[in-house]
Amino acid sequence: MIGVGALVAAAAVAPTLPSYPLTLLTQVAIMAILAMSLDILLGYTGLPSLGHAAYFGTAAYAVGILATERQAGFLTCLVAGVLLATAAAALFGLVAIRATGTYFLMITLALGMVVWGLAFRWVSLTKGDNGIAGVPRPDLALPWSLAAPLPFFYFALVAAALAWAALGTLARSPFGLTLQGIRESETRMRALGYDVWLHKYLAFVISGGFAGFAGVLWAWYNGFVSPVDVQLVTSVETLLMVALGGPGTLAGPALGAAVIVFLKNFVSVYTKRWLLILGAVYIGVILFAPRGVLGALRAPRR
Repeated sequence: MIGVGALVAAAAVAPTLPSYPLTLLTQVAIMAILAMSLDILLGYTGLPSLGHAAYFGTAAYAVGILATERQAGFLTCLVAGVLLATAAAALFGLVAIRATGTYFLMITLALGMVVWGLAFRWVSLTKGDNGIAGVPRPDLALPWSLAAPLPFFYFALVAAALAWAALGTLARSPFGLTLQGIRESETRMRALGYDVWLHKYLAFVISGGFAGFAGVLWAWYNGFVSPVDVQLVTSVETLLMVALGGPGTLAGPALGAAVIVFLKNFVSVYTKRWLLILGAVYIGVILFAPRGVLGALRAPRR
């Protein structure tokens, strides 16, 4: 109900907002998809990843290249971006899922840095540090153009709602419940006859696919793709969104995305050390609300 209320409130208030707050809300909608995709891996399966920006950036680069060099349309860019991110997750998952704990975290970090290195060094394809500029927003043959801030916000909001519904259905399904069982005790689930490796691998691939969906939207929103989209800081911010809002809830990561996007944009106006403030907020949440903000709000009710 909290998530539905937030979606309705955002949709209702959007027409009254100036362009800058509206663009921030659009960022929140896109980053919420990215955070929820990681939550399937971290909150439901218990696998923390530091390479999630790899799939986000891979899809963004796919859209950037296709839209600027091939003048590809909406459906081509969407399908290509999501499929490429899913394929990257499927390939990386074969390596990463073999490890657990800290080793899993370090392997995902290393794989993410491989993608960052390709984005930075493969200049003929990615334009290197200069990035790919001029990525046009899609033309959906609607009465209004997505080039305007308000229509694109509603477009991103609908995409976030669809992703939330799909991931929520997945989390409540027998597959999602199995993932939660694996998070609690791999040994017990294995003893019950479940293929633990396969379930973790599928969760890894699905998570990467939804991260790619967020990356497609980000390329259209930002109009620019660069190695910043695949760097470690992006993965860390996504991990913070999930931990801050509350892992294992879907609504929690969306809340964490909103907090971090607004902190990042408003606090940075007043100080260059906004990362220290963000770190302090994160430490405070870990100390006083280890289940995240949403978990702390639900605790008294329980």
